[in-house]
Amino acid sequence: MLDLAFFDRRTLAVARDLIGCLLVYRVDGRQRQGRIVETEAYDGFSDAASHAHRGMTPRNAVMFGPPGHAYVYLIYGMYNCLNLVTREEGYPAAVLIRALEPMEGVSGACHGPGRLTRAMGIDRRHDGLSVVEPPLYLEPRPRPVRRVVRTPRINVDYAGIWADKPWRFVDPQSRHLSVKLR
Repeated sequence: MLDLAFFDRRTLAVARDLIGCLLVYRVDGRQRQGRIVETEAYDGFSDAASHAHRGMTPRNAVMFGPPGHAYVYLIYGMYNCLNLVTREEGYPAAVLIRALEPMEGVSGACHGPGRLTRAMGIDRRHDGLSVVEPPLYLEPRPRPVRRVVRTPRINVDYAGIWADKPWRFVDPQSRHLSVKLR
């Protein structure tokens, strides 16, 4: 299992290092898991694409908490998104899990943050849950990742210059990305 020290680091390093790791959820005596193939970093108050840009709210409070916790929120009134909190407590930073390669116990598409949470059975009930112990946790890469590619983030055009930050990390060999590489 990845430990707390893994998440208590710079957000961009965590986002990159999550590529190839396994997201595991144990529920009802069964295990669901997927290999992370796409992430996005959101880092601090100045990041205009981050939920923390305008300060702490009841919705984003987990982002300001200790690292190694799930920040799960609802978008468009219907899709849950899973983020993993990074850095020190009080500094709002997290990594969005954008796509998984489905593995054991997962049926359904996992290319996109809403699809992967649906396929894994993750929702707002998991907001604030530790991700360094069951039932929701991460395993180290089972095999090396040949190459990780950085691109601008997806669907954050409202963030001005912050939309162009190359803070999306992908495994270019995966066919499960939310948006194909050009």
